[in-house]
Amino acid sequence: MELRFVVDETTGSGSLVAFEFVIPPNARVPAPHFHQDVDEMIYALDGITTSTLDGQRHELRTGESLFVPRGSTHTHENLHDETARSLVVLTPGLIGRRYFEEIAAEVNVPGKPDLARIKEIMLRHGLVPA
Repeated sequence: MELRFVVDETTGSGSLVAFEFVIPPNARVPAPHFHQDVDEMIYALDGITTSTLDGQRHELRTGESLFVPRGSTHTHENLHDETARSLVVLTPGLIGRRYFEEIAAEVNVPGKPDLARIKEIMLRHGLVPA
């Protein structure tokens, strides 16, 4: 999984965060969660991103989008053979680069990640595991 930030306003006005979300086939992706104070929009650029929103699966193909209102449980994954690329916009921009760097440091370790630590990071940034 790879993120390329286009806009990261978490240190400024907090108006929005936008990033390209690249998901190789069968990549480890964030667990189902919801945002307490942030709305999310995902727009498919290439491949097929499978987004599950409140238990309903959506296969997003190039040019399709899905709005994820705050409080809605969701996850995004790639269940297909080609890499999927999407643009993700979070508003207000309360969840930015720092969150993803902290999570990556906990997930990209030998063996099993510390799930309690991951949950603590998520909660501190306004994400609630489902």
